[in-house]
Amino acid sequence: MTTVIISRLAAIFAVVAVGYGFGHTKLLRGEQALQALTNVAFYILTPALLFRLTATIDLADLPWQVILVYFGPTVALLFAVYFWQRLRRRRTDGPVAGPGIRAISVTFSNSVQLGIPVVVGIFGDEGLTVHVAIVSVHALTLLTILTVLVELDLARDGERPSVLSTALTTARRTVLHPVVAPVIVGLLWNLAGLPLPKPADDILQTLGQGVVPVCLVLIGLSLAFYGVTGVGWPALYLSAAKLLLMPAVVLAAGLAVGLRGTPLTVTVLFAALPIGSNALLFAQRYRTLEAETTAAIVASTLAFVVTGPAWILAVQHIR
Repeated sequence: MTTVIISRLAAIFAVVAVGYGFGHTKLLRGEQALQALTNVAFYILTPALLFRLTATIDLADLPWQVILVYFGPTVALLFAVYFWQRLRRRRTDGPVAGPGIRAISVTFSNSVQLGIPVVVGIFGDEGLTVHVAIVSVHALTLLTILTVLVELDLARDGERPSVLSTALTTARRTVLHPVVAPVIVGLLWNLAGLPLPKPADDILQTLGQGVVPVCLVLIGLSLAFYGVTGVGWPALYLSAAKLLLMPAVVLAAGLAVGLRGTPLTVTVLFAALPIGSNALLFAQRYRTLEAETTAAIVASTLAFVVTGPAWILAVQHIR
């Protein structure tokens, strides 16, 4: 079990190291290169992935008990972190988008580039079925909520905006957002029962496959550009919340509804995964807490070597 996790982490860090190395060369050094790659990931690759996922998902066959067990406590934790950070921001005058960025850091899992290989290596097809069901609505749920929260904060931060103005600005920015818009269009396509033409599906699949490597390289570039000086403590507490608190609340929810066996173990493992790279994409989208988020992703990924197997063993001992 630990060997599977370590081998996958080695590949991930190798790609991050490639990005870090290129971040110190003339080819990709500086903010301009970093922003260009962020725009590619955020405005081209991620929308293609999300549209294809939501347009083709079989909504009727989703294991809704597992999904509710996972997203009930996860969304509750997201709001708890968000409102806690908003209270802190009133005292510290922190960045407007800061509460939303920290909330997604605590709740958004590295479910694809790390989660899928680990689940397949340990639990096989039985575990993958559960994992993919959560993945299918993971970004849809959390990224949409985060977008609304951040855009609402940005709209409220204007010069005494009216309630109507705030609502209209938030709605416009949310619907036209490069994460939410493809999800909405994809769901409408799905509900209309329209098939994806094969050429279009091939194009979307090819673009979507680029999200993982580009995001990993982006983490390396961000480390080279921002460094980790002065962000050690926030990175540690965000990592601890993601790796320890989040799986604990998901486990409690699973036990409360009688979920057991592989479905419970895989669901808790999903929650115990380190912070996903989408947290960094959002931090860079809003030019907020980029260094802190990068350091938290790296710290949580390193610590997962210990915490991941520990959670699996703990859940498997529950009868």
